[in-house]
Amino acid sequence: MVTIKSKKEIELMKEACRVAALAHKAIEDNIKPGMTTWELDQIAEKTMISLGAIPAEKNYPSGFKDVPNFPASTCISINDEVIHGIPSKKRYIKEGDIVSVDLVALKNGFNGDAARTIIVGKASSDAERLVKVTKQAFFEGIKFAKKGNRIGDISHAIGEYVKAQGYSVVKEFQGHGIGRQMHEDPGIPNFGKAGKGIRLEPGMTLAIEPMVIQGKPDILELEDGWTIITEDGSLSAHYENTILITEKEPEILTII
Repeated sequence: MVTIKSKKEIELMKEACRVAALAHKAIEDNIKPGMTTWELDQIAEKTMISLGAIPAEKNYPSGFKDVPNFPASTCISINDEVIHGIPSKKRYIKEGDIVSVDLVALKNGFNGDAARTIIVGKASSDAERLVKVTKQAFFEGIKFAKKGNRIGDISHAIGEYVKAQGYSVVKEFQGHGIGRQMHEDPGIPNFGKAGKGIRLEPGMTLAIEPMVIQGKPDILELEDGWTIITEDGSLSAHYENTILITEKEPEILTII
């Protein structure tokens, strides 16, 4: 069931999204070669807590009996890791890495979700282009995030743009509605047919998140039950914002 948020609920969501954006800023301001992904995770966690929010990804259930809940406050995925990378005290960030950070801030009962892929130091021109295209794919998608359009219009725009750039989108994971729950209806694939899916209405809040692979779209899950990698070892990038459907243009809530 898709939820339409009231004006009061939207204001509460905006605050959660502001916290998520500030947590990302803290990460971008502090990330550097030689630090561990766990140190980076702690920067985000402390920022969210200091602003009165809870890191919603911490202890998020896997849904499988043999896979423990997510142990950290952020998902940090490097290079060929697509999503859901687990921060570690043993994983060091190197010059030239592309580091995808996905985090969710829960405040006043509402969630704000955003992801960024950061180039650490100087990376290859191929890596820089991948990150740029992934971010632009989001903006190509939200051109269609307007009242009266359909979810498929967003999905189609993202997928066709990524394809035209010579890259692949991840098909097994998708964007989603968001609000009191981190994951709500509707699902928002990064590919599909225009004119399909539910109609967009003012008050809908959506987390739109292109996940783009430099090579083939095939993915694998690591033994930890969380981390998703590219099957061919090619680079991957991730860009996400929480948006609000309005009477006119969509409003991006996780950019400050």
